[in-house]
Amino acid sequence: MTFDELRFTRPDTLTATEPPEARGLARDEVRLLVADGETVTHSRFWDLGRFLRPGDLVVVNTSATIAAAVDGVRPDGTRCVAHFSTPAPRSGDGVARWVIEVRRGRDAARPVLDAAPGERITLTGGVVLTLRAPERRRAEGVRLWRADVELEGRADDLDDGVLAYLDLVGRPITYGYLRGSWPLPYYQTVFAGPVGSAEMPSAGRPFTSDLVTDLISEGVAVAPIVLHTGVSSLEAGETPQAERFDVPAATARLVNATRAAGGRVVAVGTTVTRALESVAEPDGTVHPGGGWTDLVLSPRRPARTVDGLISGWHEPDASHLLLLQAVAGRAMVRRAYAAALEYGYLWHEFGDSCLLFPDRDSSSGSRAARMES
Repeated sequence: MTFDELRFTRPDTLTATEPPEARGLARDEVRLLVADGETVTHSRFWDLGRFLRPGDLVVVNTSATIAAAVDGVRPDGTRCVAHFSTPAPRSGDGVARWVIEVRRGRDAARPVLDAAPGERITLTGGVVLTLRAPERRRAEGVRLWRADVELEGRADDLDDGVLAYLDLVGRPITYGYLRGSWPLPYYQTVFAGPVGSAEMPSAGRPFTSDLVTDLISEGVAVAPIVLHTGVSSLEAGETPQAERFDVPAATARLVNATRAAGGRVVAVGTTVTRALESVAEPDGTVHPGGGWTDLVLSPRRPARTVDGLISGWHEPDASHLLLLQAVAGRAMVRRAYAAALEYGYLWHEFGDSCLLFPDRDSSSGSRAARMES
């Protein structure tokens, strides 16, 4: 195991290969690492309230996960899997258009990189995808495509028609590290409302209704945003896609009131952080807003309004690590990840969690420093 700055090697033994329920744990019994200042504490997620204070605000993502993976066949007879990421701008020709990732075989182990514009992929139920234009290109080929989804007549609203189709024939997006197949409820958080995430906003998975009730009874407020996640199978160093989000007026008011009163704004996940920071002024004031965000947070663009972050564990070279540094500072993230590797925390969507507060000695780690950025 090596750990140099934020480059590290994660052993395969630290992969969560199944939901905690299959390991005999409740959702909120996964491990929680809390990094605050020089202190790293090891706990369980159900004890989250011990590390928060009355007057803090926890902001959650209420986006519900869709069954976004559908089996398909390419023109040469090769089997593939289409991952529906997010709606794309339409061409006005009465055909739904989505950003699609095409992956090999039923296990979706690797992306298909040799597809070409105009290729037609036949999906379950006879629905046809036509690849139109690259959405994201790599040196080896195109990984994400804008594709037409031929679903005429299934619904008045084309995107609703796609969602209805996915609800009928799709399954949750999974990758080769998982054992078994788990139905969609395993990929929903307790906050799930508006439908639209290609993959689960997994930082919120360990929450339970009882835990939320306990937090509120202890004086910790909870507020919603929506950010519909795209596919998360990004390559090393690849920046996030543009994603749809909405920060309601009531949540913006709560964020601003919390900050004015000296409370901390704790984001549940990188999705919440991205949404809040997309509508944050340089002084950290948040206003309501929504649409599409292509914001990329990093130490060069640190967080302005988020004071703490609840997250799962991210892979080496993932762009999410830059976002963690934008909130907590490089030294704090390095300290947390070193401890997670040493103490055997589990990675991926069914794994363990962390709560990171800013490193007070970091230029990214104090509210005053962020306000000046």
